[in-house]
Amino acid sequence: MNSIAQQLKAKFEKAFTAAFGESYAGADPMLAAASNPNFGDFQCNAAMSLGKKLGKPPRAIASTIIENLDITDICETPEIAGPGFINLKLKPAYLEAQISAIAGDSRLGVEPAKTPQTIAIDFSSPNIAKEMHVGHLRSTIIGDAIARILEFQGHDVLRINHIGDWGTQFGMLIAYLREVHPEALTTADALDLGDLVAFYRQAKQRFDADETFKETARQEVVKLQAGAEDTRRAWKLLCDQSRREFQVIYDLLDIKLTERGESFYNPLLPAVVEDLTNLGLLVESDGAKCVFVDGFTNKEGEPLPLIVQKTDGGYNYATTDLAAVRYRIHKDNAKRIIYVTDSGQANHFAQVFAVARKANWIPEDVEIVHIPFGLVLGEDGKKLKTRSGETVRLQDLLDEAIVRTRQDLEDRLKAEERQETEEFIANVSRTIGLSAVKYADLSQNRASNYIFSYDKMLALQGNTAPYMLYAYVRVQGIRRKGEINFDNLEAGAKVILQSDAELVLAKHLLQLNEVVNAVGGDLLPNRICQYLFELSQKFNQFFEQCPVLKAEEPLRTSRLILCDLTARTLKLGLELLGIKVLERM
Repeated sequence: MNSIAQQLKAKFEKAFTAAFGESYAGADPMLAAASNPNFGDFQCNAAMSLGKKLGKPPRAIASTIIENLDITDICETPEIAGPGFINLKLKPAYLEAQISAIAGDSRLGVEPAKTPQTIAIDFSSPNIAKEMHVGHLRSTIIGDAIARILEFQGHDVLRINHIGDWGTQFGMLIAYLREVHPEALTTADALDLGDLVAFYRQAKQRFDADETFKETARQEVVKLQAGAEDTRRAWKLLCDQSRREFQVIYDLLDIKLTERGESFYNPLLPAVVEDLTNLGLLVESDGAKCVFVDGFTNKEGEPLPLIVQKTDGGYNYATTDLAAVRYRIHKDNAKRIIYVTDSGQANHFAQVFAVARKANWIPEDVEIVHIPFGLVLGEDGKKLKTRSGETVRLQDLLDEAIVRTRQDLEDRLKAEERQETEEFIANVSRTIGLSAVKYADLSQNRASNYIFSYDKMLALQGNTAPYMLYAYVRVQGIRRKGEINFDNLEAGAKVILQSDAELVLAKHLLQLNEVVNAVGGDLLPNRICQYLFELSQKFNQFFEQCPVLKAEEPLRTSRLILCDLTARTLKLGLELLGIKVLERM
């Protein structure tokens, strides 16, 4: 169903045509939510701009608009305020009908996309032989939430995990392991991933300091690229071991991904260079093959090239990313390609996209966009690290959230003298702990840095996952106490909105469609978090002011409908963020 704002916009467009002629059919009614609820629910601000075009006073324009405006089914009589603002107040009867309509809809009034697309989302992207760390948290969680929202809208979403599984680092690691731990190259899981990471660091130090070792490592890369059996087997063992470790975290966070690492695009790289050469875009600079694009300069203000082939004939990230762009457009038929990486890579992707456009590889009907995000900071305001100064392992961060949640839960159960099973305690601790981490991240504007605080994210008050989950649990408590089956509420029961708290809650429930569609466009999941937070606040105010189970019929059933609709909206909204609800806490 169309949102209230969409319905009103259509009414105003008809009024403009009737009042001022066909040339004003597409004029923007400049509708906005009223800043003060005393003035109504919406405000039309178009009279001022139309007044300039028509050469008439804005209040006179506003009067003419109202004379031609047919909104009696939606609003009370419009009122003109100030220099020509048109204030609109929604009718309770209209709101009651709208609430009844979405209560009977499994999608809660959220329309599927009118033109579904194939959308590729590149997110998470850890590196083989390295552990996932806090830096992967945002890409993984933000990417998953965006994927869920677009999937709910009806798009065909490709969830691509562009892992780092190719290149010089493998020659370096394999060469080093041949010397210090050769069985790791022939036997699965001969090393823990943590040990593998330590060897990787040692190999990097050796590579940087020892020219002989550097040449040995390069020869291993040549053998890998040539398909040498022993090098390929060693590479595959290292990749498989890392994948299993990554999957532990993906399973914990309920993340679904399709792996397409750098190695996937390796056979396609020569064609990238060949095509750019044929187009006359490649320029040799210091022995490397590059593309120069206007607008990109280094710190000295000199033109900044995108290196496509290095002096030794090898390829780099840019070459792989160009191959991936072409593949996603021509093989996947993606009409929208979304990259979820940290803001530090913004310039890299801007340059890659610019080169792809210069080569005419991106059709006009394809949107390609980088979704940047800020850093995760410690409570000292600095980049989150362990006490020893190392990057925090993602597994450790998630485990700590679960441990702290369990302690809070056990303290609460003891204070309430409540007995619960180990299964209940473990499930609630895991669900709340992981939800708190996800929600704390997603509730921030993704472009900003944010401070990671277990105390804040696990709080039962404020814009936190526990606060949302508690609002949902509150409805389930009503269900259990009243022995209510929400599925069996009287069919066609009338929704009655009498009190201010009921009206406020109903109006907010009707905004879900608008919010989800907005996020599908601007890819800012924090909008959904803010919507759910305000919904929880409005529901709690309704709960405190309006008796539900003790109310007389038909008010009792009406309020039960509002309770059920709130719970379903919370559940759907949280699911779009990758968060599961609980029946009890």
